[in-house]
Amino acid sequence: MPHRHRHHRAVGAAVAATAALLVAGLSGSASAGTAPAGSAPTAAETLRTDAAPPALLKAMQRDLGLDRQQAERRLVNEAEAGATAGRLRAALGGDFAGAWVGGAESGTLTVATTDAADVAAIEARGAKAKVVRHSLADLDAAKARLDKAVAGLNTADAPVWYVDSRANTVVVEAIRPTAARKLLTAAGVDDSLARVDRRTERPRTFYDLRGGEAYYINNSSRCSIGFPVTKGTQQGFATAGHCGRTGAGTTGANRVAQGTFQGSIFPGRDMAWVATNSQWTATPYVLGSGGQNVQVTGSTVAPVGASVCRSGSTTGWHCGTITQHNTSVTYPEGTISPVTKTTVCAEPGDSGGSYISGSQAQGVTSGGSGDCRTGGETFFQPINALLQNYGLTLKTTGDDGGEEPGEPGGTWAAGTVYQPGDTVTYGGATYRCLQGHQAYAGWEPPNVPALWQRV
Repeated sequence: MPHRHRHHRAVGAAVAATAALLVAGLSGSASAGTAPAGSAPTAAETLRTDAAPPALLKAMQRDLGLDRQQAERRLVNEAEAGATAGRLRAALGGDFAGAWVGGAESGTLTVATTDAADVAAIEARGAKAKVVRHSLADLDAAKARLDKAVAGLNTADAPVWYVDSRANTVVVEAIRPTAARKLLTAAGVDDSLARVDRRTERPRTFYDLRGGEAYYINNSSRCSIGFPVTKGTQQGFATAGHCGRTGAGTTGANRVAQGTFQGSIFPGRDMAWVATNSQWTATPYVLGSGGQNVQVTGSTVAPVGASVCRSGSTTGWHCGTITQHNTSVTYPEGTISPVTKTTVCAEPGDSGGSYISGSQAQGVTSGGSGDCRTGGETFFQPINALLQNYGLTLKTTGDDGGEEPGEPGGTWAAGTVYQPGDTVTYGGATYRCLQGHQAYAGWEPPNVPALWQRV
């Protein structure tokens, strides 16, 4: 059909126009994060993979079976892979069927497409191509029908469902397969689009309640600070919604009066934020192993397969990988969607704490199953959705103390959360977002080709 020919000419043009941006990181090169003088910054430089502290690298080594150099290369490769996947997602359009990284150092990026004619364009960007039956848009639409159907069902026996791009299907994980079939039938999702997997445990929220930095709710239960944030001049922190309701008071780990929940959603989502009093100062850090500070420099979403680490006072630092985005999970209290599914373990006391990939904030601990002795899984509430919902700005290194750049005009704005495919204008040009993130001064579209593509 004519529009298919136009599409593939556009893909080829996009590849040719950006040939200079081929990703060295996908080959495992340790120099992938270093750009020649005067060139645009690499994705690794934009996302400050060099800011990963020793505590995070040690946890990656322990939990992912790496040495120090492998851990450092993995963070560089994951940053570059995310940028490449974003460019290919924009170029492939409706053919795009997902992307993920693999290998001990995340040295392989695979991009799926529904059209074999896209293979050359994918391979030209240094990625592996996989031709599949269903587009990501079709799978996301099927998953959305499941989310809608759950309103009238008890899904305790089919508590988890998500889009598995690597298998090109929607997966429902069930204690009882008949419960999964009931959900699929109610949603009108055809068997060709779905698979049912068995699981033995029901996910739960991690109450009992300590995290990277503990706080107390109404002088009783405890939870974890997720990430320090600001809202205008007001300082505070993001955390899990199941930790406290709007209006609940908090005290710090030192039992000093701290703040008040300004907003809280649970179930449905698992997000909340607390505004603190003048005795408390938001810092751009997460508490790491041995009390070390872990820098937060942004909130760019890590791809499926990427490493992610969690901070919690019960179990300390633990790392794993992101297995699925856009997951739905049913707890005894209700269904939460969307969350991100990981192989990181957690235990009661870790709820609300921080998930971070390199120096990029990912989310706050929601719940899971298993433990850190025998292994488990966890789900986190993505931080960008939380920031966007409450109009918050993540506290990051370098987000204060400098002068704001001159305003060139356009719709791009610092503090805004952007999703892949969003378009903005800046300095008279139009740009398309490649990776989900919250914008900051210094991350203007012309300065960060890992996040924005001129169109």
